[in-house]
Amino acid sequence: MEDSEPVQPSLNSSYIPAALAHQQLSEDEESEEQNPSASLLPKQSSVPLAVRYSPEDPYFVVYIIFFLMGIGSLLPWNFFITAKHYWLYKLSNDTHHSGSEEERSDLSDYFESYLAIASTVPSVLSLILNYVLVNRVSSNVRILSSLFVILLVFVITTVMVKVDVSDCRTEFFIGTLVSVAVVSAASNVFSGSMFGISGHFPMRISQALISGQAMGGTLSALASIVDLSVAKDVTDSALAYFLTADVFILLCIITYLLLPKFAYTRHYMMAATHLGSGGTSEGAVSVPPLRPILRKTWVLGLSVFYVFCVSIMVFPAVSSGIQSANKDSGSPWTTTYFVPITSFLLYNISDFCGRQCTAWLQVPGPTSRVLPALVLCRSVMVPLLMFCNYQPRDHLNTVLFGHDVFPVVFNCLLGLTNGYLGTLPMIYGPKVVPRELAEATGVVMSFFLTLGLAVGSAFSVLIVHCI
Repeated sequence: MEDSEPVQPSLNSSYIPAALAHQQLSEDEESEEQNPSASLLPKQSSVPLAVRYSPEDPYFVVYIIFFLMGIGSLLPWNFFITAKHYWLYKLSNDTHHSGSEEERSDLSDYFESYLAIASTVPSVLSLILNYVLVNRVSSNVRILSSLFVILLVFVITTVMVKVDVSDCRTEFFIGTLVSVAVVSAASNVFSGSMFGISGHFPMRISQALISGQAMGGTLSALASIVDLSVAKDVTDSALAYFLTADVFILLCIITYLLLPKFAYTRHYMMAATHLGSGGTSEGAVSVPPLRPILRKTWVLGLSVFYVFCVSIMVFPAVSSGIQSANKDSGSPWTTTYFVPITSFLLYNISDFCGRQCTAWLQVPGPTSRVLPALVLCRSVMVPLLMFCNYQPRDHLNTVLFGHDVFPVVFNCLLGLTNGYLGTLPMIYGPKVVPRELAEATGVVMSFFLTLGLAVGSAFSVLIVHCI
């Protein structure tokens, strides 16, 4: 890290290293000493006028829209993983019973691990494609086409809720995984494109997008709990649950179409267009150069990779399998609400809080060695959750943390550190590269995130089998 070049932030970044500020000041003073008349002439800036003079975001409308886009980028996946009772009901050995006592099957026991793999592996490929298409296909086409694909798959999923699949559970299982793969690929093209666009805006817009992703998980967990408490039948609950997702995805499409109507958006996107087309006489490069991006962001990228790799190892495959120590009491808290609240809701609320903290506190900085050190410390979360009261246990019979308070504390800590340490490098990435590479860098950082999810999901299968 000592030999690395000094960080050159974008002008729309709130992070400016002190050393760089002094360096810029000294260069200006030196130029004036060499040419005294220069101070009397208008200063020529290489920064386009659109960037030097920034309008306001009245009523935080653009911030709210990016926040909604963040919700929409992870909400489909979160709606799939938090519908645990529905999937257990559909994949049990007999779906003609009431659904209160699902029978065990290989499909239901390892469904969440398979779900994680099906959602992350295609996502890596889609983000590679997204990077190649950054300068070839407009962001509007990529984002809107992705949203329409997600909406179509969710409508099909909603229709399948009322279809009896007791005689074709394996086919339903395969079809569900295919749906998850398609939705995840489309979601990652959508998310990567939105991250790329947010790189042209001030850092608070990137933070809004990332915070919205955490809120997507929180809303899906809340919707799942409400449906469980209101609906008496599993299918009625799932129908209302997936209809909620359909409506929200449609809302994302409408709000994105409204985004260019605001002067605040046009202001920064005009600057991005100027930087993308005015820098060279030969026109824009078809594929952005990868080497200068990685030279500036490889430590940040690896930090993002490892944060989400550790998180997906244990959430939700392990955390949602942790049962209350008092499950035999038969109370609704220990039988119905323990997993949705302690695993999904608390994790997502903590994740949201961690991401929101980055709006006010951005420590450590992008070049600090403390950041990757803290990221590595999260490794301890894997054994801590493995030794909670996860059931069923076939190999690792020891339970060190049997009390119900332990999964509550561990899931909150897992979510809080995921939100904070995962967000910092994501918002730093597009700000430490030249402005014309900001959008491509946003896609690269999303690739590191998704690659971490893919590797972590593979390990989650191994961990569940070991327990």
